[in-house]
Amino acid sequence: MLTQTTIRVLEPSDLNAALAVLGRDPVANAFVTARVEVAGLDPWRLGGEMWGWYADGMLESMCYAGANLVPICATPEAVRAFADRARAVGRRCSSIVGPAGPTAQLWQRLEPSWGPAREVRARQPLMVADRLPAGVTPDPHVRRVRKNELETIMPACVAMFTEEVGVSPLAGDGGLLYQARVAELVGAGRSFARLDSGGRVVFKAEVGAATAQACQIQGVWVAPEYRGRGLAAPGMAAVLRHVFTDIAPLASLYVNDFNVAARAVYRRVGFREVGAFMSVLF
Repeated sequence: MLTQTTIRVLEPSDLNAALAVLGRDPVANAFVTARVEVAGLDPWRLGGEMWGWYADGMLESMCYAGANLVPICATPEAVRAFADRARAVGRRCSSIVGPAGPTAQLWQRLEPSWGPAREVRARQPLMVADRLPAGVTPDPHVRRVRKNELETIMPACVAMFTEEVGVSPLAGDGGLLYQARVAELVGAGRSFARLDSGGRVVFKAEVGAATAQACQIQGVWVAPEYRGRGLAAPGMAAVLRHVFTDIAPLASLYVNDFNVAARAVYRRVGFREVGAFMSVLF
């Protein structure tokens, strides 16, 4: 008997079914899960649509279509359906990002109409840690960024984003959305930094998404003039101490495979590879 499949935009009443799908992989889905837990499935609050792919009436796969296009637990059949819908509505996202397998399949189908991409990062190891490192002492100077320190942390955030992504987050709207996002993380107590004696940020990192099961660390950065001084590993150990104390029992991140130095730091503080992400940047 043929399987009956369909795709549609999920509605607020589909929340429990959507959370069940997201819960299949709490680490890989942490970013989207955190958004859905806060905003539900209303597109206006969520910042995009959630597409659901059904097989015989059961929600099997999803795709978040907002500033990023993110396949979630996507089977090859679901990827085909998501690609067809994405082509039909046109590109509205600045990137496609997610688990490497489904993301590669999605990009293969979208590249003829959406390409060329500005950059394709085909393999970004997904790493997790669930305990403090035994051989690295957390940097006692790394602390939460205070709410009145937004102007202090912003230049470092802009520098990190520009270096990592290749474009400035201040383009377009002058940085209003990016500043709002940084302020949101600072306000939530999920922005961490070490400042030097002159009040400049020399190390920083944020917890970009957090659920009860896992969180995702992002924006790890050391000021160029301080690189090579051994700040990154103690800084990351300090961030993990904060994470395990009051944010989540499991920390995750994904890193470019060509960033050998960063991968070595993450392994040193106890991260291990559990999979891979892929990013397509426009």
